Amino acid sequence: MTQRPQTIQIFLPDGNPTSIKIADLTNRMIVAVLIPRNKLTECGVRPEVRKYGIYFLFGVNEDKAKPISYIGETEDCFERLKMHNRSKEFWNYAVVITSKSNTFTKSHVKYLEHICIKAANEVGRYETDNLAVPAKPYITESMEADLLDNFDTIKVLLSTLGFPIFEEIRKSSKKRDLLYCKGKEASAQGEMIDDGFVVLKGSKANKDETKTAGTWVTGMRKKLLDDKILTPEEGVLIFTEDFVFGSPSAAAAAILGRSANGWTEWKNKDNKTIDEIYRIDAIAEIV
Repeated sequence: MTQRPQTIQIFLPDGNPTSIKIADLTNRMIVAVLIPRNKLTECGVRPEVRKYGIYFLFGVNEDKAKPISYIGETEDCFERLKMHNRSKEFWNYAVVITSKSNTFTKSHVKYLEHICIKAANEVGRYETDNLAVPAKPYITESMEADLLDNFDTIKVLLSTLGFPIFEEIRKSSKKRDLLYCKGKEASAQGEMIDDGFVVLKGSKANKDETKTAGTWVTGMRKKLLDDKILTPEEGVLIFTEDFVFGSPSAAAAAILGRSANGWTEWKNKDNKTIDEIYRIDAIAEIV
């Protein structure tokens, strides 16, 4: 879907902004229902979750560097979620995607499941708990066009609800926007993006951590190594893919092997820190 201004409606059935949310684009026929795990029983009365649809489970694994997702399809999303509530431990939130007009069939949701799992694996922002990408079902050419349009809507709704599972890591094409972090053997490139800080593939991190690095830094780097996002090579650790950190400081700590203030460690080609670029310069522009 081409990025353009859009109106998204979010309804809070119980009035609580941290509870169940029902989201839709006002001119589309897809609806998304976000369900905190502890609100699953209450959500069973919602007609939106008792239809053919696809669903996403989102959570974390303390041993993994990336958040985890599971994607499935079913003829009754609520009943399937109850099964996963008993069998899967990792998830904290579920998002159910159904049709406002109740027009989804088994073929529709199986196709959407196929392209969603395939796209999630290609983007790589989340670890997927799915063992394999299901086979693409046969559908007509016109139906496929409609479902690809539905998929674009699903991408927008999931990102709006806080789960950018299909969002490519946006990087600037302008070299002047690149930021650099260096120290000992470390030499990394990165960028500020909408939802954090991305360290670019090929960046080099210090192999050893300082004695005062702390358990948070050592634990984070261990996850990156275990997941092969960082790999040892010629006395340094190399990033094997672009990786999004929650903050510039987390990114700098991973690079330097110690606690770090990313707002001063990351600098542009003119040696200006991101504190100067994004805070001081922004204040000057306002004044």
